[in-house]
Amino acid sequence: MLASLYFSFTNYNMLQSAKWTGFKNYFQLFSDPRYLQTLKVTGIYVVLAVPLELAAALGLALLLNNRLKGMNLLRAVYYLPSLLGGSVAIAVLWREMFGTGGLALQLLTAIGIKLPSLIASPSTSLYTLILLQVWQFGSPMVIFVAGLRQIPADIYDAAVLDGAGRGAIFRRITLPLLTPVIFFNLVLRVITSFQIFTPAFIISDGSGGPTDSTLVYSLYMYQQGFTNLKMGYASAMAWVLLLIVGSVTALNFALSKRWVFYTDVEA
Repeated sequence: MLASLYFSFTNYNMLQSAKWTGFKNYFQLFSDPRYLQTLKVTGIYVVLAVPLELAAALGLALLLNNRLKGMNLLRAVYYLPSLLGGSVAIAVLWREMFGTGGLALQLLTAIGIKLPSLIASPSTSLYTLILLQVWQFGSPMVIFVAGLRQIPADIYDAAVLDGAGRGAIFRRITLPLLTPVIFFNLVLRVITSFQIFTPAFIISDGSGGPTDSTLVYSLYMYQQGFTNLKMGYASAMAWVLLLIVGSVTALNFALSKRWVFYTDVEA
């Protein structure tokens, strides 16, 4: 980390000795249109992917929280995409599904919806990455199931005796008591989403997609460091990303005081 911090203040191409340039790399970042595009793309990705993924995870967790036969197997099946989603193989599969003539487009064509390649279109390419992220809801889902199991059953029994419906029970009991778990998942998924690289690299063949529509932060940092050999510039990008993620995480912790409820309820 200290070495990367030093290199961020230098002109370093990994082939010659680093030359000190001060804050030149940092000033250059915010005059680089492609860098500004990465902030936009990554921001949209995080804002859309994280809530959708958590909503899908919570919805499935509520369904799989029932103590019925076969539920453990279903939880394992739903968790499987989280184990595979970050792999190169799944990214290649995703590219083949949503590329020209892909399976997803064939299914849409069969029901009368004709679309071009979702990956090759600037207006839809980013959403294929978001869909892949949402599909990997297994990890937060398992954590949600564990959180639901910690809510005492007698609270639900008392609510039912008082005549509360399912909607009221969910809003007034389940959600408030689950907010610490929601917050935990939120922080982890936000940090992970800012670091997205493999799907964007594979699906766009490392280019960043049409008109840089899938040029996420880590992909551009990789291009600068290992394609253009601007390791000093890439190091500056890495430290700015650290500041961004740290600031967003600190903001989440500050805002959590307004909606996260901690309680010591004994079953």
